[in-house]
Amino acid sequence: MALNDASTAQEALFVKSTVDNSLLKEKVQGYDWSQGLDYKKLFNSFTHTGFQATNFGLAVEEINRMIECRNLPIPTDKYIDTEDDFTTIKNNCTIFLGYTSNMVSSGIRETIKFLVQHKLVDCIVTTAGGIEEDFIKCLAPTFLGDFNLEGRMLREKGINRIGNLLVPNDNYCLFEQWVLPIFDQMLIEQKGKEILWTPSKLISRLGQEINNEDSIYYWAYKNKIPVFCPGLTDGSIGDMLFLHTFRNAGLVLDIIQDVRRINLMAIKAVNNGMIILGGGIIKHHICNANLMKNGADFAVFVNTATEYDGSDSGARPDEAKSWGKIKKDANPVKIYGEATLIFPLLVAQTFAKSFFKET
Repeated sequence: MALNDASTAQEALFVKSTVDNSLLKEKVQGYDWSQGLDYKKLFNSFTHTGFQATNFGLAVEEINRMIECRNLPIPTDKYIDTEDDFTTIKNNCTIFLGYTSNMVSSGIRETIKFLVQHKLVDCIVTTAGGIEEDFIKCLAPTFLGDFNLEGRMLREKGINRIGNLLVPNDNYCLFEQWVLPIFDQMLIEQKGKEILWTPSKLISRLGQEINNEDSIYYWAYKNKIPVFCPGLTDGSIGDMLFLHTFRNAGLVLDIIQDVRRINLMAIKAVNNGMIILGGGIIKHHICNANLMKNGADFAVFVNTATEYDGSDSGARPDEAKSWGKIKKDANPVKIYGEATLIFPLLVAQTFAKSFFKET
């Protein structure tokens, strides 16, 4: 019996492998530290390291494919003359960048500003906080704090906590003093010049008014890069719009025109790429626009959400293929990770490398 038991165990332990070159293609190999510190080789080794390091390496390859496609000449039959600079094709691959508000609250703001300042992306989608926090930082700084600071104590001191970041309430008072007179002027123009304001036009106007090179949206205004915010009222800027109805009622924002704008951008694009940091409304808004063209050609998602609850935030790119938001033959990548750590490294290995090589 003992021999039979050993034989059974041996058969279970040593099932013979079937040679399958379609599965066993890439050997796991980490960075060889004996060759010294070489950041280029270190980052290149990620692709063969496994787990999220491999996804990082694949995301670098996917973004570099976007950039390579974007730098190709635009087919002559694709030049479309429109009255709207935002929906005119400018590159062979239209890159949609989406991010949640906490990215702008954090130091990722400067990485996003770099991309917008140098026209390395073509369209932005963010939340209300992703708009207002940029302008507020032009008026007063955000500070580092601690995740464990007590909320009651901070409330008594008039300090708001965003994770381990601290924003004094006075910053929002400064924002109110700055933005409400601009709303007054926009209302005058709405009535006198019959201007139909939309969230994207409002953001562009605020970018013009801030006139500060530290601002993402100053550069978006200057470079005519559209910024869409489908939930513009869900934040301090919404509070300001609410207060404005008591101060000087009548300002109207047309969200339908913005839906038309972003969908037309996706439809008219030669090729489409998506880079999305986080989930929620910004992720879906970009993906849904690309559905109008039967899917994006390239896609990279970076977030910490998982799919077990059926949320769109946690949905993997393959689910987006089922909806037609990403093309069936595309090679999208999702990195499970926190974007403040990952996104600067992604940009360093892609956009920055390409930009500084050219310049």
